[in-house]
Amino acid sequence: MNEGLLEQLETWHEQDEYEKIVDAVQEVPVEERDYELVNHLGRALNNLERYEEAVAQFLTVAEEGADDPLWQYRIGLAYYYLEQYDKAEQAFERSDELEPGDEDTLEFLEWIRNRDDEEEEDEDSAGEVQEGVELENGTAEEQPAVISSINVVHVDPPVPVSGEFWNDSELALEQYVSDPPSDGLVESVEEQLVFRLPVSYIEMMKEHNGGIPYHRFFPVTNEESGETGYVEIEGILGIGREKRHALCGTEGSWAVIERDGYPEIGVVIAKAPSEAGIVMLDYRSYGNDGEPEVVYVDKNERKITPLAPNFETFIQGLMRPEV
Repeated sequence: MNEGLLEQLETWHEQDEYEKIVDAVQEVPVEERDYELVNHLGRALNNLERYEEAVAQFLTVAEEGADDPLWQYRIGLAYYYLEQYDKAEQAFERSDELEPGDEDTLEFLEWIRNRDDEEEEDEDSAGEVQEGVELENGTAEEQPAVISSINVVHVDPPVPVSGEFWNDSELALEQYVSDPPSDGLVESVEEQLVFRLPVSYIEMMKEHNGGIPYHRFFPVTNEESGETGYVEIEGILGIGREKRHALCGTEGSWAVIERDGYPEIGVVIAKAPSEAGIVMLDYRSYGNDGEPEVVYVDKNERKITPLAPNFETFIQGLMRPEV
């Protein structure tokens, strides 16, 4: 394989030029693509969130990847975001077996197992109800379930923010984390967003500009049932334009609002997994002269649910599941 091409692909990867990687590799005839080249293509497709295509590419070199922890991790990541959790878990377990202790692999396994536990609890609860318990307006099967419109994730037990906050995984560094913003960049981004960013948010981004936190769960109480669930976020958008998940990046605030039709009430600072909803700074109450509230907006119903009175309180309220 041409070493010059491989060096160019790696350079584009470092520059987040994933489309260029895809185009360049696809120009190579299929029969001439070796294992390394296919992995470059699959990784780029993952970074472009084209997960089905990524899986198809990885599977063409499955035999060679069987004993490669990085190949297992990458196909596991694609399966995870396709919500094929059984296959993702198998891949991550194999990756951990080949290279024990990798933090990113263990974290994905943790997320999957938390989801499995939640589904088992929901199934147990549903089974108990369906045994014919009488309710005020009829049998359990006839009574519509009362559920929260928030896409909550139940973690048992969660623990508050403490110790290291940011998880600088490969994915985080590629798609979220930028250099600390200058005052000029902050001003430029604010002008593009048409909103003044909170001082606490700017200060945090000057310390670590965007990323994926270990603490990704914010507690929310269902007003109807009184039960507490947890809004899960994938990552926090940094101040900038270069990274895919930055305030003015290709998956930034206005891009998400315009594409998905969210209400134009402020600035998107985080998304829920599988794009189930977003976390926003809400400027409706105080405008640009005050501190915006932090709210969750459900993608399907567009229901706006308050989370915290300000950004600092939101960050302090984030929790992580205890393994």
